[in-house]
Amino acid sequence: MQLNLKRPLVFFDLETTGINISTDRIVEISYLKVYPDGREEAKTMRINPGMPIPPEATAVHKITDADVAGCPTFKEVAASIAADLEGCDLAGYNSNRFDVPLLVEELLRAGVSVDISNRKLIDVQAIFHKMEQRTLSAAYRFYCDKDLNDAHSAQADTHATYEVLKAQLDRYPQLKNDMEALAEFTSYNRNVDLAGRIVYDDKGVETFNFGKYKGRAVVDVFRSDIGYYAWMMQGDFPLNTKNVITDIKMRSVNHK
Repeated sequence: MQLNLKRPLVFFDLETTGINISTDRIVEISYLKVYPDGREEAKTMRINPGMPIPPEATAVHKITDADVAGCPTFKEVAASIAADLEGCDLAGYNSNRFDVPLLVEELLRAGVSVDISNRKLIDVQAIFHKMEQRTLSAAYRFYCDKDLNDAHSAQADTHATYEVLKAQLDRYPQLKNDMEALAEFTSYNRNVDLAGRIVYDDKGVETFNFGKYKGRAVVDVFRSDIGYYAWMMQGDFPLNTKNVITDIKMRSVNHK
């Protein structure tokens, strides 16, 4: 089934130095931009992370320090990546929990402002897990009847994810071929920040989703314990999360 797109949809995958959104870095990014008229554009680039790639990460994606020694840093390519993604919805495999938050974090570190609040975020893994409970390789075999060769290569994973989403739409008639509906279906929480530290409750109020104030409204906590805001700003939280709580704090001040 061909995707019903109102604007371009970018499938992308990252290979990284690890899985910590705040401290780890991208070593490879691959994306496939699919246009509403069916045209496709692909790009893959390796990135010098500016830090040693841990052996356990290399064991997964096979990228070594020597492989990226002559590659650009993320800061050097951040503006061009942001331009490629401008006005596009985003899709990936486990992307809502990892790839999107880490990509945004890298862009913020590079000084590139990006607003994805109006983007549709399609997580193909969420569809698969809600329907079948498997991994990407198994999903590719299950939906496409193909073996995923070169798994954990960003390029191979990106194209496999694109094929899997189209096959999922063919298999499940209850899934609407609409990016807004898919974004809603693949969201586990109503996140305010990308890391899911702050979420909307049933009334649309921004609340903490972790720690001693879990379930409490952010505004109420900051009014009674402003030190918690300072602790978060000084802590090992993603820049996106810090931007979100700062915006909430400033809005609460302005509405007094």
